[in-house]
Amino acid sequence: MIVIFIDIPTKIQKIVYKKQYSEYVTKYANEYNIDENLIYAVIKAESNFKNDAKSSKDAMGLMQLMKDTAKEVSQKINLQIDDDKIEQKLLDVEININLGTKYLSDLIDRYQNIELAVTAYNAGIGTVNNWIEKGIIKSDGSDIENIPYKETNNYVRKILRDYKIYSNL
Repeated sequence: MIVIFIDIPTKIQKIVYKKQYSEYVTKYANEYNIDENLIYAVIKAESNFKNDAKSSKDAMGLMQLMKDTAKEVSQKINLQIDDDKIEQKLLDVEININLGTKYLSDLIDRYQNIELAVTAYNAGIGTVNNWIEKGIIKSDGSDIENIPYKETNNYVRKILRDYKIYSNL
């Protein structure tokens, strides 16, 4: 009798932690020098891979970008987006992953660590800078448990957990 051992938890994890849109994630991860597993973790947290996701705060697409952020990032990469087509463009999978990955890469460059970059992705650069200036969180990201916004605190923990899971799969 032959016994086959199947690692059920890993099989289930690969279903729950899917890697959709890999052609775009890999392309822009390489272009902006960022780990694609982090991009997958952000997409999972932001939209759970629902490309037409829209938040109550008007963030849009897979990586839940705000229109102003998308416009700012698109100018940096010379991607022309007309104001009257911004919503349509943000729901385009490739454009959303391109802009979201570039923005995340810029945040990592700014803060020099993933923890604060992910915090700023959720709470905003101004908010994170304010917390650092007031000593609420450290500039090295070593005390993210002190993030005062419950939503952001949970968000950062979720991203870091999912990032680790994606990296281990």
